[in-house]
Amino acid sequence: MEMNKNSKFFRFLDAQCLFFFEVSTGIIANIILLLLYMLIFLLQHRPKPIDLTITHLLFIHIIMLVTVCLIALDIFGYQDLGNDITCKCVIYLHRLMRGLSICTTCLLSVLQAITLSPRSSHLAKFKQKSLHQNLYCLLFLWVINMLISGRFLISTIATPNGTSHKLMFVTKSCSLWPINYLLKYITFSLMTFQEISVISLMGLSSVYMVILLYRYKRQLQYLHSTNLSPKASPEQRATQTILLLMSVFIVIYAMDCVITSTSGVFWKHNQIHHCVLMLIGNGYATISPLVLISTKKQMTKCSASTFWKIVNVCLFSDGKFL
Repeated sequence: MEMNKNSKFFRFLDAQCLFFFEVSTGIIANIILLLLYMLIFLLQHRPKPIDLTITHLLFIHIIMLVTVCLIALDIFGYQDLGNDITCKCVIYLHRLMRGLSICTTCLLSVLQAITLSPRSSHLAKFKQKSLHQNLYCLLFLWVINMLISGRFLISTIATPNGTSHKLMFVTKSCSLWPINYLLKYITFSLMTFQEISVISLMGLSSVYMVILLYRYKRQLQYLHSTNLSPKASPEQRATQTILLLMSVFIVIYAMDCVITSTSGVFWKHNQIHHCVLMLIGNGYATISPLVLISTKKQMTKCSASTFWKIVNVCLFSDGKFL
């Protein structure tokens, strides 16, 4: 019996270490890539809408991973979140960032599909989409997700000293208070509609990009047979990167849905169960910047050269050290 308890304890510690390793890796990777994109923006007078969307996604993932780290510290008993205001802010921010992560990933897929579409396509008229229009899209996503996640501002409270069967425990110090049935139904319907529409749109745009890439590959094979050596365009390489990102998202999202739906109650008192849920739930925020970094060798080289230019400007003037 004692050995069984020790085995569970060590498994719990291993799950904790794995979780915090994942979160710290994700935060560092997202920050590094965010800084690289900011350096690229210094070189480009007109940043591309897709670059702005990726930057937005990186920013969201940083906040998401920081908040889940705070939640984990409370769940594992290292540090409690304390009062109502802290509980509301942390839980609300985390849920908001999760919703924005899904929507921004979908927007990224749609933008790349528009970029790749041929001139004869109906999507070609959206190619001239300005940066301001993209900002309006991101602002719209923020407003929608703030409204959908608003229920957590209302229902999240610091867990009182006395136990209550009405409360749903989120962490050791934060709980969810039951809300009005109508509000709960409206919120659930909006969340379900958003997820279904976003995943469907993401799937359609991904299939469309795969079809376009297949046609392009056929053209390459034809050109290669005529002794020419064409290279894939930057748009084609970017599309392959986005498709890889979409594949990672779909796999992790499917795993999260399966584990959550088959685990009975979502917030169980089994801490290892919490670790597994959080590992899967935040896997995309950690893996996505690593995918982008691995496929952006040219961007890394360009960012490094930009960094040294900035250093030279800051340290030297007319060949003299400032």
